[in-house]
Amino acid sequence: MKRIKIFRYVEELDAFLVTDEYRQVAGRLGLNEWHPVVWIGRLFTLDNDFGEHWFDNWALREEKAQTAERLGIASEDLMIIDPERFKDGRDGPCHSAAFRKAFWTDVLISLELSYSLLFEEAREFNENIRELIPQDYIEDLEQRIHDIKLKADI
Repeated sequence: MKRIKIFRYVEELDAFLVTDEYRQVAGRLGLNEWHPVVWIGRLFTLDNDFGEHWFDNWALREEKAQTAERLGIASEDLMIIDPERFKDGRDGPCHSAAFRKAFWTDVLISLELSYSLLFEEAREFNENIRELIPQDYIEDLEQRIHDIKLKADI
């Protein structure tokens, strides 16, 4: 199955941006909450709601705001790894903060997901939305999926 790259690494900022391609697809599928990778963070943090906060690091963004601006990037779009968010302290940590940061940087640089996985998440998310926030339910989700498949040549 065809895959889509989720992040673009900006070495000068030591930060990530959500790729335009993924941002577009996530938007069409209704996978945007606070940002289009909230649902992925939940899975990275043992599939719990705490994961929606995996990039809540406004102080780190402020530190890089001037450089980001010089590069033409809005600092609020920066996804910066805070290694402290990737430990829970219950039985560890087993690695240093620097090692955790290096590991998660490598993981996110290489992260690609299949379109089929995105479609599955969109369907499940949409059904949950139907009950929780009916006005946000996407009636034509299957048509949107079909259109994305055609455009991506899947």
